[in-house]
Amino acid sequence: MTGMENMNFHHVPVLLEACLDVLDVKPGGIYLDGTAGGGGHSLEIAKRLQGGRLICLDKDPQAVAAVSERLAVYPCARVIEADFAEIPRVLGEMGIDAVDGILLDLGVSSHQLDTPERGFSYRDDAPLDMRMSLSGPGAAELLNGASADELTDIFRRYGEERFAARIARGIVEARKAKPLSTTRELVDIIRAAIPAAARREGGHPAKRVFQAVRVCVNRELENLGICLEKAFDLLKPGGRFAIITFQSLEDRMVKRGFAKYTAGCTCPPDFPVCVCGKKPRGRLILKKPAVASPGELESNPRSKSARLRAIERIR
Repeated sequence: MTGMENMNFHHVPVLLEACLDVLDVKPGGIYLDGTAGGGGHSLEIAKRLQGGRLICLDKDPQAVAAVSERLAVYPCARVIEADFAEIPRVLGEMGIDAVDGILLDLGVSSHQLDTPERGFSYRDDAPLDMRMSLSGPGAAELLNGASADELTDIFRRYGEERFAARIARGIVEARKAKPLSTTRELVDIIRAAIPAAARREGGHPAKRVFQAVRVCVNRELENLGICLEKAFDLLKPGGRFAIITFQSLEDRMVKRGFAKYTAGCTCPPDFPVCVCGKKPRGRLILKKPAVASPGELESNPRSKSARLRAIERIR
């Protein structure tokens, strides 16, 4: 077995054809995959390069090892352990001023979900971890250290959980006996806190809280905000920025971030002429986000909530 197989690192790239279409990969271009994951998108970009370069980032060291192995036969590709919020630093250290395309595939990877000991899944009993980078404080530290008010805010803000306060109180009460240490303990607390009628609605009752904890532990929205603010300026004129989201909070951030770059004059409508001088810096490649086709949904159910947005830097 290869190292990648030993880690059971498989990856079905979501919205692959749509991503390749909006990136419009040029053989001699420079492209950056900020969330390499299992390498599915990176591999297809690498196949299309002849004289170009591909930089693959991931904060998960297991992903870095797997993608490095998968792309070893492509000399155009370089894999680096880093968060996509660090794109300016990475490119600066490589002496690259601008790129032709950037891709982000947000959220948790298939490998992370399917490796029980990583603690991302509410379907397995595992340590409360959820760290994508395998470093720093994990889910257990967060859940055992935060106050009821802080947990309520986290569950509402990052999971849009309507029973956030009840779940937070349940966690605080349970940890009086002993600190939380497993995903099963967290799931049981969530089930007990949510009314029976609500538990029968909208999928697994722990889904929103697990999302909230993961997003908070990994600073996902903060890092996305940094990337949206900094990465656009690293595109060449005509360069494209494509982002796949899987939940509404991310999608709203991307939509607003892209809108800022496509906005032009901000003068009041009653001004006879523009005095602000602001002009659009980008144009949307997709007027509406691309979603998975019925065929992709059938072959890859995890693509159900995927949304792809893309913007081009105006020449």
